[in-house]
Amino acid sequence: MITKTRYLQTTIEDTAFQNQKMAFVSGPRQCGKTTLAAMLADQYTVSRYYNWDEIDFRRLWGQSPKSIVPQSDKTPLVILDEIHKDRTWKRTLKGVYDTLKFDKQPCDLLVTGSARLNVYHRGSDSLLGRYFHYRLGPLSLRELYTPKSYEPDDVLDALFDRSETASPQQQDDLKALLEFGPFPEPLLNQNADFYKLWRKNRHDLIIREDLRDLSRLNDLAKIEMLAALLPEKVGSPLSINSLRPDIERAHDTLKLWLNWLKELYFLFEVKPWHKRISRSLKKESKLYLWDYSEIKALGPRFENLVAVHLLKACNYWTDSGKGDFQLYYLRNRDKQEIDFLIVRDGRPWLPVEVKRGDDKPSATWRRFLPMLGCSRALQITEHPLWKLYAQDQAELLVAGADEALMYFV
Repeated sequence: MITKTRYLQTTIEDTAFQNQKMAFVSGPRQCGKTTLAAMLADQYTVSRYYNWDEIDFRRLWGQSPKSIVPQSDKTPLVILDEIHKDRTWKRTLKGVYDTLKFDKQPCDLLVTGSARLNVYHRGSDSLLGRYFHYRLGPLSLRELYTPKSYEPDDVLDALFDRSETASPQQQDDLKALLEFGPFPEPLLNQNADFYKLWRKNRHDLIIREDLRDLSRLNDLAKIEMLAALLPEKVGSPLSINSLRPDIERAHDTLKLWLNWLKELYFLFEVKPWHKRISRSLKKESKLYLWDYSEIKALGPRFENLVAVHLLKACNYWTDSGKGDFQLYYLRNRDKQEIDFLIVRDGRPWLPVEVKRGDDKPSATWRRFLPMLGCSRALQITEHPLWKLYAQDQAELLVAGADEALMYFV
């Protein structure tokens, strides 16, 4: 289980480093950013790894930033981990990058962080044009087998033609993802006691360390309570006011806290798509967790697993220059819903409905498909299945997650 390279490795080498750009890699805590950095370093004769939590590096960074780059006749790789904790990191890094370029001293720079690297902007100069930003997702079903992915222009043909050969192991791996979540350590360990300790440690790191450093908030106990309530809210449009009685904080405060948790990759937001959709919701988003294993209800947990797979694909295709891919959902005021809609370059591309135990096409397809103009649609179930239907001049595939998710990143 799990390949020896991550899916972003070749993309970073080909799109960033070959074009003399820095590579910024952000993603959830413990999703494998440091491992990815080590995999990239293995391709270099000379490399250096620096972590902001290391006192000697902070001293070096403050006194002589350019000295982090080793002198070599080979292009070195310099990895800067969690450097965004320095309030002036962008200004300093800009100086290092521009000096290296002026001196014609080749060096590949990789910056990694567990928060969105564009939120640490106070007091810093812009690095626009000097880097490409990549979002690393946790492990998916496909990445357990291969780091290679389909191009967006090919993936739907491959999916609907059933180009991949299914194996019984895929069903076992799907069950492991549902039980232990998508993060490498607990998924590969598959030990319940280890998982519980790992999850508690991850919560403490995000809220007690990352959130404190990012926001300077002191009300951490209430934020921990908010985080504990979120698994029950997954899969439904979120009303912030519904959280107020338990948390005892104002609407604007809760909205701010949720935004911080999103920036720290604790959760992500899926907004409603309303263009050309009659009686559509326009404001209320649905929230999902990057670590969906802590969701007790099996239906929402399975839906969240699918959401992580789809968002990971959207982020990868966007970050690798294949287009602008965004994840939405469909819902009208009659409470009819399609769980997800992938939008490509501003146009509906693939609607995805999640029906954990339903083999038949959902009744809501007849409501939404004619409005979308998509020629293909996908309905994902938890158990093995593969059946094609003709639905409102579109091709509808009802398939088990163990096969269908193998076509995404």
